[in-house]
Amino acid sequence: MHTQAPRALVVDDDPSWQQILAEILTDQGMAVDVAGNLAEATASLRAAPHRLAVVDLALGQEDHRNQDGLSVLDALRRHDPGCTALLLSGHATVEIAVSALTKYGAFTCLRKESFRRSEFRQVVRQALASAPGAAPAASLAEALPPQPAASSLAPTASTAADAPALAPASASPEPLRRALVVEDDAGWRSMLAELLTDLGFGVDLCRSYGEALGYLRRSSYAVAVVDLTLASSLAPDDNTDGLRLLSAARRAEVPAVVVSGSALPSHVEEAYQEHGIIAFLEKRAFDRAALRRAVAEAVRLEGGEESALTARELEVLALLKQGLTNKEIAEALVISENTVKRHVKGVFLKLDVNTRAAAVARGISLGLVHR
Repeated sequence: MHTQAPRALVVDDDPSWQQILAEILTDQGMAVDVAGNLAEATASLRAAPHRLAVVDLALGQEDHRNQDGLSVLDALRRHDPGCTALLLSGHATVEIAVSALTKYGAFTCLRKESFRRSEFRQVVRQALASAPGAAPAASLAEALPPQPAASSLAPTASTAADAPALAPASASPEPLRRALVVEDDAGWRSMLAELLTDLGFGVDLCRSYGEALGYLRRSSYAVAVVDLTLASSLAPDDNTDGLRLLSAARRAEVPAVVVSGSALPSHVEEAYQEHGIIAFLEKRAFDRAALRRAVAEAVRLEGGEESALTARELEVLALLKQGLTNKEIAEALVISENTVKRHVKGVFLKLDVNTRAAAVARGISLGLVHR
């Protein structure tokens, strides 16, 4: 009996990318439709259902501000809910990627500039395995070995210890605090890495309990960002890998923040009460500022209560960032210059720096002040 090949839709205005993606998907055993703009994509959606869609964000030729790809994702969500969508773009920001994942239901978001065929094939296999109506992949963890998300929405430097320091070039580089991200979804893994890198962290990425446990035993971390439900679990019917990791992080004295798409209320309560997490952030309502605040709190706890800046010291640090002198700070806060000097000294001591520029750089890296 002849089995009809599953259909895939490639939506990209660049003929070269159309050819590359169609070739890979055809090799994966799929029948491929190609569209170059929103109108053509809509027509393809009306003509036949699809199992997979690979969508570029900008479909306006050279107009990099174009976001018609989001309209395609919206049309897929409304008219072809059985289709799993991948956003593949050279222009998507973290905010757009989060929106694609949470509001428009994309499976993951990948970067064109770090595209690798082998990794893309792996993501396609994972997406098809999770598509509605697809049979479970018995050896999915084996088919998708753990590796850095080089093809996803984050610079490859996010996984390296030499991520750029925030201190001025004239200052001696300070050792980077390190963060551990445990997330099985490539798009979320890379977005979290990008956000943490922007906060001045060196980031290690992993996707399973076993891999994360090895990192915790080998290295020291200022914070761990953990997904509660990991698809690579050895016990998928009773997936408590995230909770086990929180327990391991607490034993290692690493403050933890949970970023998760689904969790039982009992698991959330356990995460707070038994494992002492800093915050539980839902992916559907993800907010960059909330993550920044949670990470800042984690870093303060990791450094001890005595290292936390007072409310007044935070005000002084914010004014130091503006480049104000001690006299100008005193006038702004209606205090004496001597009092300002004491607060500046306290900021230096608690942030372990010796200059105003270094204090500002460290404050930004800890999320204490905005860029």
